[in-house]
Amino acid sequence: MAAKRPGLGKGLEALIPSHPEGEILEEFGGVLEVPLALIAANPHQPRRSFDEEKLKELADSIKEHGIIQPLVLSAQDADQEQKYALIAGERRLRAAHLAGLKTVPAVLREADGQDHLLLALIENVQRADLNPLETASAYQSLAIEFSLSHEEIGKRVGKSRTAVTNILRLLDLPDVVQQAVRKNQISMGHARALLALPTIKAQSAALQTILTKDLNVRQTESLVTQLKGTKKPQPPRKDPRSPELKALEEDLQSALGTKVRITRSKKGAGTITVHYYTDEELNTLLDQFLKN
Repeated sequence: MAAKRPGLGKGLEALIPSHPEGEILEEFGGVLEVPLALIAANPHQPRRSFDEEKLKELADSIKEHGIIQPLVLSAQDADQEQKYALIAGERRLRAAHLAGLKTVPAVLREADGQDHLLLALIENVQRADLNPLETASAYQSLAIEFSLSHEEIGKRVGKSRTAVTNILRLLDLPDVVQQAVRKNQISMGHARALLALPTIKAQSAALQTILTKDLNVRQTESLVTQLKGTKKPQPPRKDPRSPELKALEEDLQSALGTKVRITRSKKGAGTITVHYYTDEELNTLLDQFLKN
């Protein structure tokens, strides 16, 4: 029999007929009591890892207080052994099994495969239950299986197109980096910084440095900049020479037809450097000097 609901008086409870094992046991305010044996897990569940300790805590709470928020189910084909597919409530379903419940409160709604994924994704995103890689995999499923653009995905989950694109890029990282994200060893900020490195080898090596030195995101960005070999552009150096000296240098370059550099010390001494690039240019310059 289903557990008694708070607020059901003996008179009303007597009006609810008993049902054989394996059928919906009662309906109250649109909420059904459904046997656990009839519920199949959501094949599109975006969440891949479940903390066993937290599941046990939830199971203990369910034993004490029951399931407060009903699961969301959809009906499957009549010939299936499990008549209902889970849309939302994976943790509650698992905890209910741990708690030894026979039935769980649920609401039914019509849903196709896209709805199963989308609703499960939205539930987890709103609860902040997914790590970035799980969210990225769910977005990828929406894009590939249901041909949704990044903009369409963003509208459905309440994110910008840019946010969707950025998180999908995490799937381009090597497995070792993705595992570090899943284990919460590095954040999404770390992972996004590593995307700037050109090779898997460089990304993996940078990850080891991050973990060994416990770098924050800003330090990781600096590390990536160093590994890429890029330097901040240096401001142009100011020429300390006087305008008169630079004007004289330009006059000589115009007269000789080649690059000329004049340097002068504070005491007035200096050098004039005349550049040439071929023997022919040297001979031409010598003719000019000797004639003069």
